[in-house]
Amino acid sequence: MPLSRLNQEQLNAATASFGHNLVIASAGTGKTSTIVARIAHLLQNGIKPEEILLLTFTNKAANEMVERVARFFDKSIIDKIEAGTFHAISHKLLKKIGKKVILKQPKELKILLKTIHAKRRFDHIDANVKPYQSSYLYDIFSLYQNSEVELSFSEWLKKNESEHGAYFDIYEDILEEFKEEKRAFSYVDFNDLLILLRNELQSGDNNLFFKEILIDEYQDTNTLQGSLIKAFTCNSIFCVGDYDQSIYAFNGANIQIIGTFKERYKDANIFTLNKNYRSSQMILSLANRVIEKNPRLYPKELKVTRDGKFETPKLLTYNELFEQYQAIASKISYSSSAHNDIAVIFRNNSSADGIEASLREFSIKCKRKGSSSFFDSREVKAILDLVSLFVNPKDMMAFIHIFEYAKGVGASFSKELFDALLKIGGGDIKKAFFEPQDVENPFKKRVKNTQLGLFDDIHETGSVGRFYSFGFDEVFLSNPVLKNSRINEDGAKFIYGFYRFLKESRAVKLPSSLVEHAANSYVFEEITNSLAKKRGTLKDGSIDKKLTDEAKERIMRKVWLLRDLAKNYNDIFSFLNALTLGSSEMSEGEGVNLLSIHASKGLEFKEVYIVDLMDGRFPNRKLMNMGGSLEEERRLFYVAATRAKDRLFLSFARYDKIKKIDYLPSQFLSEAGFVS
Repeated sequence: MPLSRLNQEQLNAATASFGHNLVIASAGTGKTSTIVARIAHLLQNGIKPEEILLLTFTNKAANEMVERVARFFDKSIIDKIEAGTFHAISHKLLKKIGKKVILKQPKELKILLKTIHAKRRFDHIDANVKPYQSSYLYDIFSLYQNSEVELSFSEWLKKNESEHGAYFDIYEDILEEFKEEKRAFSYVDFNDLLILLRNELQSGDNNLFFKEILIDEYQDTNTLQGSLIKAFTCNSIFCVGDYDQSIYAFNGANIQIIGTFKERYKDANIFTLNKNYRSSQMILSLANRVIEKNPRLYPKELKVTRDGKFETPKLLTYNELFEQYQAIASKISYSSSAHNDIAVIFRNNSSADGIEASLREFSIKCKRKGSSSFFDSREVKAILDLVSLFVNPKDMMAFIHIFEYAKGVGASFSKELFDALLKIGGGDIKKAFFEPQDVENPFKKRVKNTQLGLFDDIHETGSVGRFYSFGFDEVFLSNPVLKNSRINEDGAKFIYGFYRFLKESRAVKLPSSLVEHAANSYVFEEITNSLAKKRGTLKDGSIDKKLTDEAKERIMRKVWLLRDLAKNYNDIFSFLNALTLGSSEMSEGEGVNLLSIHASKGLEFKEVYIVDLMDGRFPNRKLMNMGGSLEEERRLFYVAATRAKDRLFLSFARYDKIKKIDYLPSQFLSEAGFVS
């Protein structure tokens, strides 16, 4: 059983009495084994699996823990444990109690907010600062939701000394319309999932009860997540975390949640795991010398358990920035470590670009996580949006995202086009195309409100006859939306292509077949041409045919990879849900791991390179001046260094010849004992 394999510290924590238990689990001390053992202990002592809730920060972590518990218990028992991320669990429990929610990624909802923001004008307001762009307004509102549960958005902005007071009323009005639009289509983002579930739990009108809640990576919980935990009816929580690894302040993570645990719960039990099973003594000593400069929230003293001879961590110093990347790539090419067991960890995405290019020169494969993602590429998003629209014809965001590519349409008018189709189809855009109602002018006017920046928009009607020569069928030509004078010939062809896609998709059943059908559609052909042309355009504005053709090939490679991924699913709903909730955890390829520090969290590698350890880049002074802190930057260094098991290299360059910048060594190198 799991308990028999624990050291005494882990055993004491895993068998703690019901109540409020906090386990300080430093890097490499076996926190996963302790959580697994705790779940086994609960089951052995009569707690039903459905009465156990495990909250993690990745679905991968939840799956790993449940799989390890399953080695000792019947699968039918383990399947009843609720385990997953805060968002995945919230989504599942909301569905369980009958709430209709359609989860949308932030990128999609930013487009919706953009269409609402675009209806406002700000030039009538005399202010010293420019108003927030829609994308930034979304991001800062999300940070507000994560960080604050009592103040209004305007009050929170004022508390944080925002200079945007003149725009507060407009921001509030934009966000109120944004909320109304999301409610109308049952759209939710990740924060909404938590807020909705918290509100349901606080109302008490549900049967959601757990005897113990286990929380992994407790140091990374934000105020919103903390309020959700508090809302559950539960007398026992088992929290595992390490304040030295709290690195998500940019997303609202509140280190005070773990720091004030004993003050908030007077009966709290605090356990500490001190035995490190991952890193060599020299690697751990280096990491500790740096992190000890931070204030100590709880006492701890890490002890190394690994025996044997290991290399001393090395400082690599180079004269120039790109010379650094090339030298590291060369060093990796001669390494005895398997490429999958090597990681290059960076603070800034620009560092990864240089490393990736250098590795390619040596024909070394690599996979990159923490910056660009396969699932974030515009071509993959477009395919998924087409699939989503076939499944859910009320998916406004997918529609807007697709019709941004239609010439002469764009994001703002595509929203009006969608609203018009809803009116024609009685709330269903499929019916709008195949059984259109005769609506004289489906494009409604907007209401004028000067104070809130709203303005009128007048739509002129035109003749459908201008499209007769294009070979459109009679059903399509009878559609009232075509009367809108803003729809040009290219726009009409795009709409017709979308109509044909919906019509021909009705015979398709499997997710992989639907992906392939979407890829072969006229709509996606236009999207491919648009993306490839943009990617093949040179700085002087000319189009390089070779680059354009190569871009098309890369687009289609991604599409067929997505099709192959879809073959793992038998129904379209489960395919879309899996991608929406877990796409950030999926990766492709093999080879050397290129990781942002945040993406490296929870991972371990035989050989690790931490690059660009120059003052200004790491610690990142720019982010520190925007609300970060030296303590947070130091915790980032600690996380990066403790990913290494056997070999650790710290890298520094004195000069950037492109930007013509001289660099001083990072103060972390001094704190680690390398430079004076």
